[in-house]
Amino acid sequence: MGGAAAGTKWFQHLQRLSASTVSAEALERGQNRVIDASLTLIRERAKLKAELLRSLDGVKASACLLGVPLGHNSSFLQGPAFAPPRIREAIWCGSTNSSTEEGKELNDPRVLTDVGDVPIQEIRDCGVEDDRLMRVISESVKTVMEEDPLRPLILGGDHSISYPVVRAVSEKLGGPVDILHLDAHPDIYDCFEGNVYSHASSFARIMEGGYARRLLQVGLRSITKEGREQGKRFGVEQYEMRTFSKDREKLENLKLGEGVKGVYVSVDVDCLDPAFAPGVSHIEPGGLSFRDVLNILQNLQGDVVAADVVEFNPQRDTVDGMTAMVAAKLVRELTAKISK
Repeated sequence: MGGAAAGTKWFQHLQRLSASTVSAEALERGQNRVIDASLTLIRERAKLKAELLRSLDGVKASACLLGVPLGHNSSFLQGPAFAPPRIREAIWCGSTNSSTEEGKELNDPRVLTDVGDVPIQEIRDCGVEDDRLMRVISESVKTVMEEDPLRPLILGGDHSISYPVVRAVSEKLGGPVDILHLDAHPDIYDCFEGNVYSHASSFARIMEGGYARRLLQVGLRSITKEGREQGKRFGVEQYEMRTFSKDREKLENLKLGEGVKGVYVSVDVDCLDPAFAPGVSHIEPGGLSFRDVLNILQNLQGDVVAADVVEFNPQRDTVDGMTAMVAAKLVRELTAKISK
């Protein structure tokens, strides 16, 4: 049995057990202790990294990795829960160097820091349900943002995590952001398969909450009638792959974030054609090339205040970890975009 499936079984068993033998007050006290410990660890790590950066001259923003290994809101496979450590391993793999394409060095703390993971499975093992879990994720992101000059770069995890992350960024900055969302799917169902927190519904929650002014979705090639209707409802700018050749020049020269609190970038690895990234849960042929994605990201004009890379599924990757290296490269180039 896989780790995510085993975790779900344990969570269900705990719910049945606690309902019959553990008082609600005792269960809540235990959950509070685990959540407080999680937030304290992230807070102290963030403080330590930020104090170092503040002692250096000229650091305006440093990308800060925060893993959110959550996979249970996936509608198909839960393997993205195992992605953060595989991405970190690939980032520091000896097969490549630590430079971004524009020459920033990842081993320079002014460029990249890391505060570890939100212990999603450990929190769920205590019986914490999704309403509260999403708040914990939001609080974890805010904890990082409280320590200037850190800016969160989130390692997913399935795409459901983008909702609590964007919510945290918007609330912490005091207003909406513009979002650049690269994905094969719009993830804007109202409530996919009865789950309001489904990875297929994250951007519906974001738009309902008023956390984004503009949402640009690029790379779409698996979009239903509801996806298009929801896009129109929320005023989403949807760019489908069938028209990419026509839209390319515009998408490679985007200017976002003026008049709002900045730009949030969300990259679902399945925005890429599976020839470039086979290690995803939902394989959708006809996607972007890796250089297409880099051209869009590198040419983007705007202040990128936070970002995520999601939906890499190590359980479907090639033996040599090809998709892990792709995800790591995405993180590398987003780091270059955030840090300054």
